[in-house]
Amino acid sequence: MAEGKTLSAVPKAPGKGGRKARYQNKGRQVEPIAAREIAALLGSRSRQSDLLLEHLHLIQDTYGSLSVDHLAALAEEMRLALAEVYEVATFYHNFTVVKEGESKPAALTLKVCDSLSCEMAGAMTIKQKLIKKYGGTIRVTHGACMGRCEIAPVVRLKDRYVGNATIGDVDALIEAAKKNNPLSLPDFTSFDDYKDAGGFSTHAKLRAGDLVVDTIIEALNESGHRGLGGAGFPHALKLNSVLSVPGPRYMAVNADESEPGTFKDRYYLNNNPYQFLEGMLIAAEIVEAERIYIFLRDEYPETYQILSGCIEKLKAEKLDSGRKIYLRRGAGAYICGEESAMLESIEGKRALPRHKPPFPAHVGLFGRPTLINNVETLYWLPDIIHKGPEWFKAGGRHGGKGFRSFSLSGHVKKPGVYITPAGITAEELIEEFGGGMQDGHDFRAYLPGGASGGLLPASMADIPLDFGTLEKHGCFIGSAAVIVISDKDDLKMVARNLMRFFEDESCGQCTPCRAGTEKALRLMEAEHWDSDLLTELSAVMRDASICGLGQAAPNGLMSIFKHFPEAVK
Repeated sequence: MAEGKTLSAVPKAPGKGGRKARYQNKGRQVEPIAAREIAALLGSRSRQSDLLLEHLHLIQDTYGSLSVDHLAALAEEMRLALAEVYEVATFYHNFTVVKEGESKPAALTLKVCDSLSCEMAGAMTIKQKLIKKYGGTIRVTHGACMGRCEIAPVVRLKDRYVGNATIGDVDALIEAAKKNNPLSLPDFTSFDDYKDAGGFSTHAKLRAGDLVVDTIIEALNESGHRGLGGAGFPHALKLNSVLSVPGPRYMAVNADESEPGTFKDRYYLNNNPYQFLEGMLIAAEIVEAERIYIFLRDEYPETYQILSGCIEKLKAEKLDSGRKIYLRRGAGAYICGEESAMLESIEGKRALPRHKPPFPAHVGLFGRPTLINNVETLYWLPDIIHKGPEWFKAGGRHGGKGFRSFSLSGHVKKPGVYITPAGITAEELIEEFGGGMQDGHDFRAYLPGGASGGLLPASMADIPLDFGTLEKHGCFIGSAAVIVISDKDDLKMVARNLMRFFEDESCGQCTPCRAGTEKALRLMEAEHWDSDLLTELSAVMRDASICGLGQAAPNGLMSIFKHFPEAVK
């Protein structure tokens, strides 16, 4: 019998104890119209289960939302249980599921980013004005960080964004979306320009055998190069860990930067994608990865188009060594920053972090040993190998090694991505690169590592921003997303914003995080905060949560208790 099929019931003779015959399969029946629509939409595409998110994107891109009829038809096409398809579709923020009995949402949906940088820039005021103006015809809702914190506040409509948003800007955005013109792509370094400047020469030497893997790993170890997605794990150790397990091996690139305040990966991918891709191919050669999966956040549609074209160019130039390179769209889930949750998402599932051990380096994507890297980690690889570890180490300051890419936002004159010496201080970053504080604002506090990295007062802005320098203060550098807070900001608002983000993004797998963030936010809505209860609750989240989301969720709150107790009484 085919999987997922049931036999029709055999009619029983009427009489005592009998029942009415059932002549159809159990469960929700697939509507013929929906079945035809989904079959036509998928066409010749594979129905393998790991493409579930890709197919859900295709349906929503076409129809604007996901109806239950379409989900049932998709489950039938992919030979999956409807419950499995439904739980995945409802897990991710960027999918709009129209539930049974609900009316289809408005044709257009405006999402107003409510991350900390955007709220400090007036996002809530913009949102209320949009609701008042368009509430009857256009759906206006909140959106998590959109990776454009340098132009806060940000409003999204489908795959289009407007930064430093005003009501007039949003009006123009709506008109542009109705015309459905192609996306305009940023200028980026072309393949020919990158190659003419020496690009892919390191990769070529490795393929030709002129570079030895052990030599490369030793150079990375000597340089002090670390993973730059947040955890800072030494790159050489990660490569050796993957190599310690027999193949076949895979590789996964996490380009789903969702930490509020972080937008450095978008900067690299939109400006010089081929340097990242060369670094990716070098790492794949080192561990002999048979497949490469790039997991890109859904909020970067222009980046998706750029990478799609670049990957095709790599294939045409035969630089991929015959490896399969897959570009997968995320669907709006901060939890995918946790490496095993990202793997679950690539496999077409809910992004629930796995229990460890085993670690993904040994048992990762589809059960294979998997090398997992961040975009910036791979971006530096060609330069470190070509120029040597001494060049990289010399880039630091105040004892730091190498270079760091800071996403700078908040109340500075020149927010943006800045490549600086590792170990630079927040004060130096603001003055040397950010142009100083905005007029009328005095420097009060800063987040050194995005929403999860804690918060420090301006009086501690002389601490080197690097791995190992902030932990003793209850903070960490993470993805190097520095958000600058001024004397005009309400620190209770800051703390609520951060906790609201974690409450919204909790995957729900473990009780300490799921219930803890919700309870903490409810306590923080009160006029007077119960500091003892919030501290106890924070300790439970830190000690008992499965992954870093729940463990880091209280960092901002506890930092404010520590450094600004007068602000939260």
